[in-house]
Amino acid sequence: MPAPLVKVLHRLQELFQNVVAALETMILFPSLFRGFGHKRRKPFLGAHWRRRSLDDFAGEVETLFTTPLSTSKMLEMSEKIRLQFRHCLQTSPCNMLPSYTHSLPSGSEKGTYLALDVGGSTFRVALIELHGREEEMRIVRVASSQIDNTVKLLEGTQFFDWMAGEIEKMLKDVGTDYGRGDVALPIGLSWSFPIDQTSMSSGLVIHMGKGFHCSNGTVGQELGQLLIDSCRKRSLNVEMAAIVNDSSAALLSRAYVDPKTRMSLILGTGTNMAIHFPVHEIGRSKFGVRPEGWFDYAKYVIVNTELSMFGGSVLPMTRWDDVLNMTHLRPDYQPLEYMITGRYLGEIVRLIMVEAVETAKLFGGELPHSMREPYSFDTSIIAFLEDDSSASLSASASLLQKEHTFPRCPSVEDLRFIRRVSQVVSRRAAAYLATGIHSMWCLGNEVESTSTESGKDILKESPGITVVESEEAVKNVSIACDGTVINKYPGFRGNCQKYLDELSEKSHPGSKSAICLNPAPESAILGAAVAVAVAVAEKAEQR
Repeated sequence: MPAPLVKVLHRLQELFQNVVAALETMILFPSLFRGFGHKRRKPFLGAHWRRRSLDDFAGEVETLFTTPLSTSKMLEMSEKIRLQFRHCLQTSPCNMLPSYTHSLPSGSEKGTYLALDVGGSTFRVALIELHGREEEMRIVRVASSQIDNTVKLLEGTQFFDWMAGEIEKMLKDVGTDYGRGDVALPIGLSWSFPIDQTSMSSGLVIHMGKGFHCSNGTVGQELGQLLIDSCRKRSLNVEMAAIVNDSSAALLSRAYVDPKTRMSLILGTGTNMAIHFPVHEIGRSKFGVRPEGWFDYAKYVIVNTELSMFGGSVLPMTRWDDVLNMTHLRPDYQPLEYMITGRYLGEIVRLIMVEAVETAKLFGGELPHSMREPYSFDTSIIAFLEDDSSASLSASASLLQKEHTFPRCPSVEDLRFIRRVSQVVSRRAAAYLATGIHSMWCLGNEVESTSTESGKDILKESPGITVVESEEAVKNVSIACDGTVINKYPGFRGNCQKYLDELSEKSHPGSKSAICLNPAPESAILGAAVAVAVAVAEKAEQR
């Protein structure tokens, strides 16, 4: 073939590759092209993008993710999110939901209780002893069972029969007569699924999702009674005393040992917060039907905020966030969650890597097939990378090659790029979380500062509530933290705490370190037990 024709063919092939690269970029990142009008003269093709170095691209990513994180901008966002909280406190059926738990533990509760934690993949049963605030809560025994697909496919009462079997096994292993005596053993249940709660110890089953068939044939039935009936088939003498969600359990578990605890945070695969909040600040319609006289003695209540749903149109998003949101099954449903949780941090980094492969020759310009699927890059990988401080990043390289098949080994430059990107993605997540927490803290301060003296007198009569007399003391709060991201992701809680310190000092001078993030390990199990203790104490007082 003549040399000039070869050159022409090569030029045509290069042009075709550039057009394809540009089209791929447009499909993957449509928001990238917003604002490019018909007057733009310079072509926006793959060839232009391919000239970028990884370092230049990393710099752009860093700028886009960190520009919104100045203290002043975060305070503006906090104020706007607080307005969202205020609005939803009145009428929203989806968030800022009052529970039935109105008292926090005094720390003097004692007893032995059965605690259950039903999650998306694990069922845990524990026997817990409480000995008062001065002594640690004791887990007499705990058993964990995997909820595999076989268990998930159990329909209706079969699932509760399985739970009862696991409870019986654990109690037998204790080697005592727990659950077999004349006095019923109280149960606390931490239930990580939607429920139409009707009292502290009861609620109606709602469709569970996540592959569970348990709700088939049981929707609308009383959750606690379903479990108790299954336990009675095995001659277990137990009674349902408290049902809580994971955020309420975390708050209760930490409040038992630290009376400053007024909020809790769950941050793992998903996120949520709970806050102990004045009843009179919540729209009455949100309470549904309550027991007679409930509003006479319940002046505060634990509110399930569903924090993940807030921040829409407030928190700045990058083009990669836009792609994640637009391709999600529920776009705009949980704006904050899509940018801060373990489910999505790895996906954000993956979307950035997809563009880096196309435009900056990451991995030599070839993306592994295993990374082309959405959510194929786990957040645990970027956590490992952030924790790898070695010069060669050899451990990170080994992990990447174990999880994904590369045409050639990732270079040190590739790994440094991914680590740098991971750091800015997780740092923004910590900052956005801090913004939401600060907003909730400010809301709490607002309602406390508007409490009348007569209101304080009423609160003094409520068990477990410490009435704060000075404005400065109102601002100090301990937040119970549970979840793999907040407690185990390298540096995450520290970064979030740093942002909180800056925000609180700026908004309330002299209040630095007023908000403290404190780990609450085993909170689902321990919190379920504390919930029982509080319920038992309340019943005793009402007699």
